[in-house]
Amino acid sequence: MFLKKINLKNYRNYSELDFDFKQNKTLFTGKNAQGKTNLLEAVYYLSSLDSQRIKKDSELIKFNETETRISGVVSKDNVDIDLDVLINPPKNKIIKVNGLKKNKHKDFVRVLSVVSFSSSDLCLLRGDPSDRRKWLDCAILQVYPQYLDKLAKFNKIRLQKANYLSNFGISKDMLDVFNSQLAIASSNIVYLRMKYLNEIKSVSCDKHFSISGYEELNIKYESNEIKELMDLSDMQEIFLKTLSENKDKEIMRGTCLIGPHRDDIMFEINNRDARKFASQGQQRTLILALKLAELDIIKNKTGDNPLLLLDDVLAELDDKRQNFLLKSIKNDIQTIITSVDTFFFDEKFLKDVEIVKIKEGKIFT
Repeated sequence: MFLKKINLKNYRNYSELDFDFKQNKTLFTGKNAQGKTNLLEAVYYLSSLDSQRIKKDSELIKFNETETRISGVVSKDNVDIDLDVLINPPKNKIIKVNGLKKNKHKDFVRVLSVVSFSSSDLCLLRGDPSDRRKWLDCAILQVYPQYLDKLAKFNKIRLQKANYLSNFGISKDMLDVFNSQLAIASSNIVYLRMKYLNEIKSVSCDKHFSISGYEELNIKYESNEIKELMDLSDMQEIFLKTLSENKDKEIMRGTCLIGPHRDDIMFEINNRDARKFASQGQQRTLILALKLAELDIIKNKTGDNPLLLLDDVLAELDDKRQNFLLKSIKNDIQTIITSVDTFFFDEKFLKDVEIVKIKEGKIFT
């Protein structure tokens, strides 16, 4: 898999950008606030139709403009695939693959696989549970695009139930209908989250031990309802029972109290909660291990090497972790890197890297 070209129109601070990727490794340099992160965000958006930096797509549109377009050409199995996204609020965004309009996001997001590693990821442990859930959901989507439909279905049912709970004169029979649907949707989400975490745990723990030299990593899924991975039917029964037992409490509080929207991910280093006790160095080692494990899982599941996006992350790592990361990047993995300059890279690594400068939303080669 190789991203050959990207085109931006009225995206963030870019009026227009056309760039052809010529080598497997590309380094974009420039001062802060010039557009380096925006460019990587656009590549990530072509993969997921989402960004970790926004709440609404309209935030991607350049100031004083009404729409933005993100396009790219991906080479996959020696076949070029054109991707195109038009964001034009308040209308729904238009997504196309090879010029054909797609109505379902899953038909778009399965084309380009990306693993993104930025300085903001290093705050994953200290962030909110919603940040960790979003990381996990995005990672699952890279290998199981249908998960997007399952997330959408769960969120739709949960929102409908939440709106119903905010009304007066609630019927418990009607609430049973919502709970029956929510039990199925919730179990689908938790089952896939737990299954993926089991897979990434086995890979990331080995990488973490190699980087740290002696520390043991453990990853657990925290759910008030489901304590371990089990059959979907068993999960559904547990959710349905728990939802039924909490009907009165949900009615009294007027909100949805049960479901995967309240879950979290536990990271332990040497049997201690890393979210509370990990040092800054330990946090960086953990996140680095997770990201490298994501690369391996995507390769093993899809047969394709994903793109690796490194957004100013080397400046946040010490020499040991920098070296481990750079040595872990295989030559057949297309890697797009941003940095203020080339200071953190040795000459041997830069030998096969195309270095491009970005200034005020413009590219200088």
